[in-house]
Amino acid sequence: MEKLFSSYLKLGIIAGGQLGKMLIQEASKWDISTYILDPEPNCPAGKIATGYTQGDILNFDDVYNFGKQVDILTFEIENVNTEALKKLQQEGVLIAPDPTILELIQDKGLQKLFYQKHRLPTSPFILAENIDKIKQKIEQQEIQFPFVQKLRKGGYDGRGVAVIKSKDDLDKLLPGASVIEELVDIKKEIAVIVARNKKGETKCFPAVEMEFHPEANLVEKLICPSSISDQQKKIAEELAIQLISKLNMEGLLAVEFFIDNYDNVIINEVAPRPHNSGHHTIESIITSQFEQHLRAILNLPLGSTEQKLPAVMLNLLGEENFKGHVYYQGLEKALAIEGVKIHLYGKKITRPGRKMGHITVIGKSIETVIDKANKVKNTIQVIAKPNEL
Repeated sequence: MEKLFSSYLKLGIIAGGQLGKMLIQEASKWDISTYILDPEPNCPAGKIATGYTQGDILNFDDVYNFGKQVDILTFEIENVNTEALKKLQQEGVLIAPDPTILELIQDKGLQKLFYQKHRLPTSPFILAENIDKIKQKIEQQEIQFPFVQKLRKGGYDGRGVAVIKSKDDLDKLLPGASVIEELVDIKKEIAVIVARNKKGETKCFPAVEMEFHPEANLVEKLICPSSISDQQKKIAEELAIQLISKLNMEGLLAVEFFIDNYDNVIINEVAPRPHNSGHHTIESIITSQFEQHLRAILNLPLGSTEQKLPAVMLNLLGEENFKGHVYYQGLEKALAIEGVKIHLYGKKITRPGRKMGHITVIGKSIETVIDKANKVKNTIQVIAKPNEL
């Protein structure tokens, strides 16, 4: 990657949300030129990129024409036109992670079959083509209540998921090809982000513990270090390394796990990119997830994942009943608390459950950090401007 050291490297990023923005902020330290493809002219990453192209990330021509402008292409979202990526790859554009891996991960059914094939622990599942097939399998007792329905494609951030506890919930079933999983009795939900470069070097970030918003089904808080046992941490890291190695993948892989009531570590889902569960690494780990992603896709030595300080990360989500131009209530009070680091994504319009930013709280002990994070959570609200209430 000679161009990296001559300031002529052109990095293309498909989609321009907050992940793209934070990746650009890291790339700028190495004088890498960055280019964004996104349908929204006011997307967070587009404002700070070297170049912005308006286009549909699912449209073959838009993705292909954008990719022809850059040396290496990566993405911050899975829902991308992979046929265009494969053609670009055939023509010499470096794409990381590989489009075939992206295709597998785009389909939750293929994900589950991959875990099954490689004997990786995951919850029992059945594939069903549509709602009628699901109901048929219920009648045939192939599917038992309670269960979780996940659409095979398109779902993210809690969308495309339905929890069906009894026959009374069948009206909640979602149309489309689905994965039906047994409802796991979950003690904790954790995530491990693992990086791998072309040389096969791998490194894991410390496991984080996640707490979810009960209605939005989005991560509301994450804690690092997690309170799980050393043995569970070891198992989760080993599984993450197995996964990224079996995929022969370059880049970052975020692996979400369940820990059930029997203390088993079970793979839930993966994402082949920087991830919400790694935002705290900007302040709390020697190498942030965004720097590590760049190192991995450019085949550079991976950075240290040693934790500098305990951390809690809070997602700033739009409050219920507020939609309009965003207003961050309580920001000044939160900034007065030592160890509080605020990241606003630059989205001008808030709506219920929308990710508008995140806050990382760091300190010398996890107990102190958790206490401060709870104060911050009760201090800040993401609402609409007062004159729009």
